[in-house]
Amino acid sequence: MSSPEKKWKTVESGPHSYEEALHPVVRKNYGKWKYHEIPKPGVLKHVAESGDTIYTVRAGTPRQDTVDMLRRLCDVADKFSDGYLRFTVRNNVEFLTPNEANVEPMIKELEEMGFPVGGTGMCVSSVSHTQGWLHCDIPATDASGVVKSMMDTVYNEFKGMQMPNKVRLSTSCCAINCGGQADIAVVVKHTRPPRINHDHLATICELPKAVARCPVAAIRPTVINGKRSLMVDEAKCICCGACFGACPAMEINHPEHSKFAIWVGGKNSNARSKPSTMSIVAHNLPNNPPRWPEVTEVIGKILTAYKEGGRPWERVGEWINRIGWKRFFEETGLTFDDDMIDSYRHARTTFNQSAHVRF
Repeated sequence: MSSPEKKWKTVESGPHSYEEALHPVVRKNYGKWKYHEIPKPGVLKHVAESGDTIYTVRAGTPRQDTVDMLRRLCDVADKFSDGYLRFTVRNNVEFLTPNEANVEPMIKELEEMGFPVGGTGMCVSSVSHTQGWLHCDIPATDASGVVKSMMDTVYNEFKGMQMPNKVRLSTSCCAINCGGQADIAVVVKHTRPPRINHDHLATICELPKAVARCPVAAIRPTVINGKRSLMVDEAKCICCGACFGACPAMEINHPEHSKFAIWVGGKNSNARSKPSTMSIVAHNLPNNPPRWPEVTEVIGKILTAYKEGGRPWERVGEWINRIGWKRFFEETGLTFDDDMIDSYRHARTTFNQSAHVRF
């Protein structure tokens, strides 16, 4: 028996192609750019093989964006960039225009609205950070608040281009480190295993889900006072806090026992040197809202030493590799202790990190 004739049209409900959001000049010259330059901090100029030119104005945003704020940014785009804007992975907003005369008025309007123009070239870029208290289920701190405090301190370094190279920062509100590798990273670390409320656990948690959530298999079923519950093998627990997201009865956050650590030297790109992972250089810094002065002080020390001692185009990790760790701690005034010694040897030191072609 033949199937009935199809009378309807399938409507694709997935995301639109990114090409639809590109500025017409970008779409026309996609992959055919001759060169680009940075006329001034926060402004990029791209010249295509066809002779077309397009300017990009980049401004920092708070990331936690309100509808009203987005409407104001869209008004700027309608006024100066043919209605086109885009957000970068580091929460900057970029406006693209082929009209050079629009650049300065756009910068003036963005600055008056409170959006600093910068983040290009040899500067401190906006921070890649996790959600924090807003809508993450396992945060030990407010990553967004830490970012605000840090960027207030290095505001002029975002707006200028006085660093040896780009400095990428990240913050993470728990040890799982959603912020990722960066030149300088701020990571929260719980310093003790979760406290279990056995009276509530069996009634509000799915036990298998909580057991499966642990990355090191430190959670095990048990029976407490005749009720099904869970226990934590503290010898295996890495205090990551992942279990709390699956089971609120396994509380791990604590104002005194959730601390900050600073890591440096992370790098994702293959430019000049292979990618690298971060190393810890400060820890046990207090989780001290709303301004986290101890954290911002350490960030300032590292950036000052790097700015004064780094060579042109050296990233933070490359600068440290050149001068050595002993001198790094001398230059920054930070204290080295035994807890910073790297003894993790589950993988080769290089771990085939580079994507360079090998023969």
